[in-house]
Amino acid sequence: MNRFSKTQIYLHWITLLFVAITYAAMELRGWFPKGSSTYLLMRETHYNAGIFVWVLMFSRLIIKHRYSDPSIVPPPPAWQMKAASLMHIMLYITFLALPLLGIALMAYSGKSWSFLGFNVSPFVTPNSEIKALIKNIHET
Repeated sequence: MNRFSKTQIYLHWITLLFVAITYAAMELRGWFPKGSSTYLLMRETHYNAGIFVWVLMFSRLIIKHRYSDPSIVPPPPAWQMKAASLMHIMLYITFLALPLLGIALMAYSGKSWSFLGFNVSPFVTPNSEIKALIKNIHET
């Protein structure tokens, strides 16, 4: 194979788009008064886009096992290939873990939230200590 499949390319760019939306929504939220409709829209956008990032990354993981990566010509040194592989693993872990941490954060906060217009109730007993730990990891 001398290039990535169209599916891989599409998933790459749509994932980048949703990562950017997720990040921008949370950062832009601070521009608006807490509790305002725009503030709440930014927060909900962050939640929904974050879950889409998880779905896209999970899909990319499945597709990655179906298609082999194209060869790099000329091949880079082995240490660069190992570094690139490690970086890919770290990115997958990060973008699979962050949305799950966000969901856990909402659950341990005891707050309901909306996913695509559907109300999601907390599914664990609220716990402020666990919430603080998860929040610290999620926001770092």
